[in-house]
Amino acid sequence: MAMRPPMPSVILSRRAKIALSVVGILIVLLILVVKLSGVYINYLWFGELGHHGVYTTMLWTKLTLFLVFGALMALIIGGNLIIAYLVRPPFRPMSPEQQNLQNYVLMVEPRRRLVLAAIMLIAFFAAGASAQGKWMVWQLWLHGDSFGVTDPQFHRDIGFYAWDYPVYRTLLSFGFTAIIFSLILTVAVHYLSGAIRLQTPGPKITISARRQITVLVFVFMALKAVAYWLDRYGFVFSTRSKFTGASYTDVHSALPAKTILFWITIILALGVLASIWLRSALLPGIGFIVLMVLSILIGGIYPAIVQQISVKPNASDKERPYIQRNIEATRQAYDIVTANKDGSNGGTVSYQPYSATAKPQRSAVTETNTTVDNIRILDPNIISPTFKNAQKIGLPYGFSTPLDVDRYTINGVEHDYVVGVREQVTGSNLTGSQNNWINQHTVYTHGYGFVAAEADQDVTNGDASAYTEGDIPPSGPLNLSVPQAYYGQLMNDFSIVGAKGTKREYDANSGANVSYTGKGGVSLGSLFTRLAFAVNHKDTNFLLNDAVSAPGAKIIFNRDPKQRVEKVAPFLTIDGDPYPIVDQATGHMVWMVDGYTTIANYPYSERQSLSDLTHTSLRKDQKNTQINYIRNSVKATVDAYDGTVHLYQWDSKDPVLKAWMGVFPGLVQPASDMPQTIRDHVRYPQDLFDVQRGLLTQYHITDPVASYNGKGKWAVPSDPFAPPADQPPYYVLATPPSGSSQKPQFQLTTPMVVSNATNLAAYMSVDSDSGPNYGKITVLQVPTSSNIQGPAQIANVFKSNSTISKDISLLGTGQSEVLHGNLLTLPLGDSFLYVEPLYVQATSGSSSYPTLQRVLVTYGDKIGYGATLAAALKDITSGRDPGSSVQVGQTSGNAPPSPATTPTTPATTPTTPAPGSSNAPAGTIAGVIAQLNTAKAQLDASYDTHDPVKIAQAQAKYDSLVEQLIRLNSTSSPAAPKSTPKASSTK
Repeated sequence: MAMRPPMPSVILSRRAKIALSVVGILIVLLILVVKLSGVYINYLWFGELGHHGVYTTMLWTKLTLFLVFGALMALIIGGNLIIAYLVRPPFRPMSPEQQNLQNYVLMVEPRRRLVLAAIMLIAFFAAGASAQGKWMVWQLWLHGDSFGVTDPQFHRDIGFYAWDYPVYRTLLSFGFTAIIFSLILTVAVHYLSGAIRLQTPGPKITISARRQITVLVFVFMALKAVAYWLDRYGFVFSTRSKFTGASYTDVHSALPAKTILFWITIILALGVLASIWLRSALLPGIGFIVLMVLSILIGGIYPAIVQQISVKPNASDKERPYIQRNIEATRQAYDIVTANKDGSNGGTVSYQPYSATAKPQRSAVTETNTTVDNIRILDPNIISPTFKNAQKIGLPYGFSTPLDVDRYTINGVEHDYVVGVREQVTGSNLTGSQNNWINQHTVYTHGYGFVAAEADQDVTNGDASAYTEGDIPPSGPLNLSVPQAYYGQLMNDFSIVGAKGTKREYDANSGANVSYTGKGGVSLGSLFTRLAFAVNHKDTNFLLNDAVSAPGAKIIFNRDPKQRVEKVAPFLTIDGDPYPIVDQATGHMVWMVDGYTTIANYPYSERQSLSDLTHTSLRKDQKNTQINYIRNSVKATVDAYDGTVHLYQWDSKDPVLKAWMGVFPGLVQPASDMPQTIRDHVRYPQDLFDVQRGLLTQYHITDPVASYNGKGKWAVPSDPFAPPADQPPYYVLATPPSGSSQKPQFQLTTPMVVSNATNLAAYMSVDSDSGPNYGKITVLQVPTSSNIQGPAQIANVFKSNSTISKDISLLGTGQSEVLHGNLLTLPLGDSFLYVEPLYVQATSGSSSYPTLQRVLVTYGDKIGYGATLAAALKDITSGRDPGSSVQVGQTSGNAPPSPATTPTTPATTPTTPAPGSSNAPAGTIAGVIAQLNTAKAQLDASYDTHDPVKIAQAQAKYDSLVEQLIRLNSTSSPAAPKSTPKASSTK
């Protein structure tokens, strides 16, 4: 066999080596400086909030894990490589195989220490980085306590699965990684050194190499035995069947199989270890192969046979006790346990029959009814541009989308309000020469004011006086004395504030500049601090700009309330919808943020994706993690002026939060510390409600067999205007669904439909008032024999009505579009009242905003349609045809401004008859509208005659005029008629 030619070697000069070393050192130092600047800035930020201890605990935990596990991995792998090198044979028998390897040996041998150091360094950093990412697992293991509940299979406390089991799995994974890499690299060293000779006559492996490899195989098999034993406990998370948890097959075949494999592996491992004193080199390999074969036969094929032959034909009977376990555990873990009559079991869900009828009594629809009196017609997902039009007032301001819904008691009367903070949105509002670093970071630094509109009143006509709270300076009954907002959802960039001397910060009140006096922000008085920010942001302005180095200057950053809470409490999953309130005791604006504790190791509880459960037509911002336990354990507040964060222990029984309070003592305050003026605005969080309603579609069923077969299953309705996404739940102020009181209750509500159908199955509501019944869920169950229409069917009813559909088409002609507001479902009397506002907005122009033009309602088999809610309800109560009060195709007084309109002087403006006036020329749009109004009146009058011939003639004339008007609109306007559906609001 021909020998390979020697491999060419690259020889570097001493100067080149020094240059490369210097470059490498500089790169490493640069990376370290950037990383350390980030650490220093984080330390300062936590200090600003008074929580240095939180950051140092995280930092030292991560550093300890990095060093310990990195060093262990490096020592295990490096130690095995050193042993393999030291026991190499003193000489290699000459053979073609060894001659071919000689070139590689000659290349590695002079650099063996460098190669060893490189391998150990890689192992150190890889293992350390992986270990530090598990810092939460280790802290929970150190501080976790008992749940007080045991699993039904092994009768271990849930704490074992929540705290201990993840740590054991982490250690096992680390052990397997260390041994597998040690085995691979050790075999490579032995092969290069000639201790393993595959093609050389005589012994194929030296005794020393065989013993080292045997010990490594023994350790691997011992770890495998531990893995089999831990796998037994892992069956409580099994997904073999339709549910999470140990199934019949798991308990009766897979579990015994794992136990058998554990003992077989122990015996085989001891046999492999005994082979050290035998001359056979095959025993370790044979033992390993036997273990793999038995694992496939006993652990895989046997359970599969049992599942197919024994369980599958009789699944509902075989799985009954295990499904029951799943139902009970899931209800406990997601806090949806059915409450007993006296409430002694701590259950949160009450089921009540609701005998809804398709032909209810219209007398229930009266303005004296609490529910009807508080019907919300403002959709917070749509009207943010409307708020901006009426209440923006200053250049750098805007409102977040969507707006929020909260309730306030004013003059002794409670109402729900659509609310928002006038926030700073400098980046999108500054143009040209205004858009520079100074303006962005030192001048336009904060928002100003709080805006609130009564949710059942139309404020879309552009009249700022229609708002309950608003204007600059603040005007309204909420006692807002500190209107400046330095922290908010739209403030994603840093600002330099608080400089003494020259006041630089633009303030909307009187237009005079101000200087921040709050306690928020990190001082920039130190050159070292400014240098750290310059490095971290890669921005030299921190060193060169006078506003940064001015006395008293501070930098405020991490300004989003959600981001601040998430950073100071990294163990929390944050709700996607922080909302603002006015603390009427202090006069400050405060952001309320809901935080959840979650785990994925609750035995038998159904595992679900948090992202999937909370994904609606409007919300898709939750992280895609698997959970099977959740609690709204923390309510947090963030002061909009000084950024102060307070965390309150809202669920005092949650073991997960108790563990974290042990990790970070003093971080979370008792709920009793929450001021009453803040507590009055606590509401039930939407993401938690989304999770619970998603689980209740299946877990309202108590019978295991029915649950397994899907009998009686519900579904979350799809949004009729954004299918197939789920319709979001919405906040309403209405009569309690139990009917126990006529006092309005703030609720978060959702309809539920029959699975694989669109008719209504149930109505779910949770008490969001901060009283003793907070968090109590009421489910009104519609009889299965009834056929009450669900949201999608109701939307179709609206679309199929000729008067409504034609009017919507006309409203959407030209450069306008129709926006469908949230379709509310409200239990009323002996049926459900559906309400949907319709908005019209210009399709172009930055200043366009939606205005409320129509309201649709339906109650049983009656439809109402009008320019106002009162007019639409009048159609229901009077029994008249829907839209009787509407002039088809005409907007109300809230018509949005057309972007094509140009101002003209009175002298040059031609006089145009108003649409619908009697003197409008025939053949024009205005003339046809006038004829159409007359035809509509004649059609209404024909119904009173009960003469089918007259009704048909009037209807034909009306339809002809509608078609004529549509043709005129399509020829006179460059834009095609359109109706743009908009997703329903979450609020």
